Amino acid sequence: MPPVPLPRDGLVASCSLQLPAAMPVHPPTDTRIHRPVQPRPAQVRVLRLAMPSGLRTACRCPIILSDFPSNHVAFAYEAAANHCFHSLAGLSAGSFSWCKFLVQVLTASSHRIARMLRNLRHILEMIRFSHTLFALPFALLAALMAWRLPPQPPFRLRDAIGILLCMVFARSAAMAFNRLVDRDLDAQNPRTRMRHLPAGILTVRSVAVFAVLSSVAFVASTLLFLPNRLPIFLAVPVLAFLLAYSFTKRLTILAHFWLGSALMLAPVAAWIAVRGTLEAPPLLLGAAVLLWVAGFDIIYACQDYEFDVHAGLHSVPARLGIARSLRVAAACHFGMLVMLMLLPLSYPLFGTIYGVGIALVAVLLVYEHWLVRPDDLDRVNAAFFNVNVVISLGLLFIGAADLLT
Repeated sequence: MPPVPLPRDGLVASCSLQLPAAMPVHPPTDTRIHRPVQPRPAQVRVLRLAMPSGLRTACRCPIILSDFPSNHVAFAYEAAANHCFHSLAGLSAGSFSWCKFLVQVLTASSHRIARMLRNLRHILEMIRFSHTLFALPFALLAALMAWRLPPQPPFRLRDAIGILLCMVFARSAAMAFNRLVDRDLDAQNPRTRMRHLPAGILTVRSVAVFAVLSSVAFVASTLLFLPNRLPIFLAVPVLAFLLAYSFTKRLTILAHFWLGSALMLAPVAAWIAVRGTLEAPPLLLGAAVLLWVAGFDIIYACQDYEFDVHAGLHSVPARLGIARSLRVAAACHFGMLVMLMLLPLSYPLFGTIYGVGIALVAVLLVYEHWLVRPDDLDRVNAAFFNVNVVISLGLLFIGAADLLT
């Protein structure tokens, strides 16, 4: 009886006995496009089925799993388990029953794991996890400034980990909550109607659970800063301020500046976490972040000008029009440069390298505004993400180079 081949790209299962011809193994099918899904080749790890020694002797079945899409993880477990199960037909009734139970457990659990991984991937897409790069570099820069300023507090790795965790969890909670609050508006907006909640890719319950868990994790992460108690006391008010942003567009055109204030808290909170005090340097850096974020959020909101006017939402473009809004954004970015130039007055450790960095930031901001025209908003996403990530990461690296050299 010839063996039945298993899929080669990413999954190889070999057993000492052969499969019956009547038990073919088929790869999963993507029901949306009605064709077999091809696994992606990636780094390989080996996982062996846990079996009693007697079963291991009869069926040597290593499972080699690549970085499959989530549906292929389930398929890999199920295919290998079924392969092993059908090769054990000659064993005793007890061993045969054990193996049948193993197949059922592996199949059920693998499908649950696959579903969880798929939902997690969708949630990370929904909250745009990569956009954490906007505020995180400023928090890390403020922490480095706090560690270097005399009298220098001792560096603790758990403080750095705490800053990283607080940033990730706070932003995740705020973004998930924002998607929940705006899901009805997103469904009406042609630009956002395919987001995960309006499109039915994620359920309200799953996003709500994620938001709650992220909020709890944010508050719990502040325990890493002990014996500094200020982060613990400020955690809930800060979280409430972040979540409140989701309602501001219904109330005031200052919603862009509320968002900027929310991200301003990143360097301010990092400084407090390290030094336990509030001083001028993080406030100036935070003010630069506020104006920077408000400026590029106004640019981004120009895409929704017609919808905001029709829906009665408050935004600078809806009130002033696109052309005047872009001038307001330019004024905000000029104010950001002023704040960055004032920072060395209160933090004298910055020198020539930092000054060169401000000049480069100015060039990038000019380029950002050159990309976006009142009659051409096609390149807003490039201006919104690509340029601003370079600005935030660039300031971190330049500031670190100036402080550490």
